[in-house]
Amino acid sequence: MKSKVNFLVLLGLLLGMAYTSDAQILDSPRDGVFDEINLPDKKPLSYYPVREADVVWRKRIWRIIDLRQKMNQPFYYPETRQKGMKNFMTVLMDALREGTITAYDATNDDQFLIPMTYQEIENKLTSTDTIPIYDPNNPDIILKYEVSQKDFDPSTVDRIKLKEDWFFDKQRSVMDVRILGICPVQTLNDEQTGNFIGFVNLFWIYFPEARPIFAKSIVFNRQNSAMNRTYDELFMNRLFSSYIYKDDNVYGRDISDYALGMDALLEAQRIKGEISEFENELWDY
Repeated sequence: MKSKVNFLVLLGLLLGMAYTSDAQILDSPRDGVFDEINLPDKKPLSYYPVREADVVWRKRIWRIIDLRQKMNQPFYYPETRQKGMKNFMTVLMDALREGTITAYDATNDDQFLIPMTYQEIENKLTSTDTIPIYDPNNPDIILKYEVSQKDFDPSTVDRIKLKEDWFFDKQRSVMDVRILGICPVQTLNDEQTGNFIGFVNLFWIYFPEARPIFAKSIVFNRQNSAMNRTYDELFMNRLFSSYIYKDDNVYGRDISDYALGMDALLEAQRIKGEISEFENELWDY
């Protein structure tokens, strides 16, 4: 009988603690003027259907979004999670961890051929280091080695590659663009000297598959914080600055393979001008 009484008392204490914890969450003050209830139900706008017979011209282009540029900072910040806001790389990693989107190997191509598991991505992004532990009485003697793991830092991703198709739809008489893929690019620096080592393409994401996630991820709006945008809106409304590093060509080359410095910039501008030139020539009488 006594044990039953003790059990009931303990159960009552646990329920009381749970109720108190829930009450603290439910009764916490609202962090803002209103409750944001529309974001969880937000969906991306559907693409306009396009028939193959209506596409009379198409050009594939690859771009780089440099997150260090001022216009692109909404992709890079906040560096750490804030209430309701995450940087673009954190959004991608969370979606990959949950299995909502699929990552594809970026080692050899960008055709979304080889899917990657989250464990493979985590192994690729994390690094280990062996640290020797010396004898405090004799620094020449190593007592043991400890293996430390360095977690992935999203701030090391300061570039995003885009793969997109520009095409003219004669049914609507418009020049349109569809982003096909996104590839985050990590910058590698030497840990001791801090010198630049190179860039690493982490993985490719099929953009149409990721749009529902992007549509629910808000981005800070400098002009009006009451009208926060989403990552999907940034991409679909072309609210970013970028430069072309490749177009579809018979050699399959990047611009950097045959032009450097100012010549590379002029070549990128030439490719960009081809799109506007084609559209303008359609309306010459």
